[in-house]
Amino acid sequence: MTFGYSRDDAEGGFLLKYVEDKILPYNPFQSLDPVIVQEMDMAVKLGRKTRPDLKVGICGEHGGDPQSIHDCHRIGLNYVSCSPFRVPVARLAAAQAALEGAAERDK
Repeated sequence: MTFGYSRDDAEGGFLLKYVEDKILPYNPFQSLDPVIVQEMDMAVKLGRKTRPDLKVGICGEHGGDPQSIHDCHRIGLNYVSCSPFRVPVARLAAAQAALEGAAERDK
């Protein structure tokens, strides 16, 4: 647990004010914070060091957020999962992330 926020408490109370006052740049329940991405990257690397075939994914709002999808692709997650209405955006973001990753490898 990095932020230690309860979604019910945060979104129903202080979180919107934190975003409005720029204490947080965005809702961390919708987009992954860069520090969280670093923690996830470390967890994926350490997990696969022990178990190379480890499957890792994410679900929820983050699974339908384009920037979060790009981050998940970059750190090597196997899948993202999201609500049905976000699938078209998620598929487009995943395709773009794959193309960007291929372009980086070709350099």
